[in-house]
Amino acid sequence: MRIWITVLMLLMLGGCASNVVTDYDSTTVFGNYTTWSFAGDNSQQGFLSLDGARVESAVEREMNRKAMRRVDAGDADLLVAYRVVKEERLEQIGVGFGLGFGHDRFGWGLASAPPVREIEEGKLVVELVDNQTERVVWRAASRRYLNEDQSPEYRRELIDEVVAEMFTKYPPGIE
Repeated sequence: MRIWITVLMLLMLGGCASNVVTDYDSTTVFGNYTTWSFAGDNSQQGFLSLDGARVESAVEREMNRKAMRRVDAGDADLLVAYRVVKEERLEQIGVGFGLGFGHDRFGWGLASAPPVREIEEGKLVVELVDNQTERVVWRAASRRYLNEDQSPEYRRELIDEVVAEMFTKYPPGIE
């Protein structure tokens, strides 16, 4: 019985783990910000990507929920900058193989590690920049990843979920 209770508690705690990490400037008074705009060109290519359009749509929806008004970049209190940061990770596929023989305390063995492949994924980072000081005052990064294998519908849902979770933590201290 104790084992089942322990397993249940661990599952409940695992469900509380956040998919987003935030950081902010603790000296900033976030109540002073009422307007926002996207910071110039958020893409390195000079055009808006499909994921960029999804991110902008999600950010605009969340800023509207915060009762912040979108204005021209020159008149905005906050500039919203975002990017997808590429990260590489190694993933084991399959299993390793090993064999050996021995007698008493002596023996001999041979093993191979499981095959590994390199995967490139992207995590979303959103930063809010004070337009007057040109300093980042709030930053959120996703712990969930975008990759090329995901369908357009899944990518849209993932971006919407991640951005919504990011902005539940804005302004800081109100959760």
